[in-house]
Amino acid sequence: MPVPDPSIARGTGVPAGALTVVPVHGVGEVRPGDDLAGLLADAFTTAGDSGGPTTWVLDGDVVVVTQKVVSKAEGRIVAIDAADPDAKRRLVEAESVRVLRRRGDLLITETPHGFVCANAGIDLSNVEVGTAALLPVDPDRSARRIREALRHRLGVTVGVIVSDTFGRTWRNGVTDVAIGIAGVAGIVDLRGTTDASGRVLEATELCVADEIAGAAELVMGKDRSVPAAVVRGVDPAWLRQGSVAGEIVRDPSGDLFR
Repeated sequence: MPVPDPSIARGTGVPAGALTVVPVHGVGEVRPGDDLAGLLADAFTTAGDSGGPTTWVLDGDVVVVTQKVVSKAEGRIVAIDAADPDAKRRLVEAESVRVLRRRGDLLITETPHGFVCANAGIDLSNVEVGTAALLPVDPDRSARRIREALRHRLGVTVGVIVSDTFGRTWRNGVTDVAIGIAGVAGIVDLRGTTDASGRVLEATELCVADEIAGAAELVMGKDRSVPAAVVRGVDPAWLRQGSVAGEIVRDPSGDLFR
């Protein structure tokens, strides 16, 4: 099983202020009912110098896990005839609280989580033919469960992000964002602080959870069968209890476009 560079695994060799993003190999195919945290814990464990097991994930790391494997482990896989556009439309509508836009077989919908995304986040890629992956029921809770299980199994305190691929209004291309978090901030509010010139910031709120998710996706990719990554070097001030639902999802009353 491939393992990270030993200097990274020991927590050395990272310049101050730098981030290190390490792909997690060895998780294998995840199926409904699997113990995802256990699979991750095994992937984080290697043979130590003395021959016994050692854990290369460290306190303060952020573990980013793709929505797809979380949904698989939680049994959020349903049968669907992918060749039948009506079947997909019905499933998308069933997983949405409202449809905002339609164009052909593409629907922009709002999910019960408050996410505005394409086709309710339903994914037909990297699942068995004839099935579709639905979003986790409560991605924040999913992240909390993984975090607590890793703390119990490995004795480490990490942040956990459940990531998914979203498009962006008015911009081409997709990127990964956080749909569930635990032990890491969603938003870092810089309002009232000063920039490098001493000017007071009045509107700057950083969605650091999305930024970390996007960084992790660069080593996970869409076609590499890498379901997780570890981000090391995150500002310790960001490592607090977090919630996508409570911090990142914008209330419709503050939305100019819905």
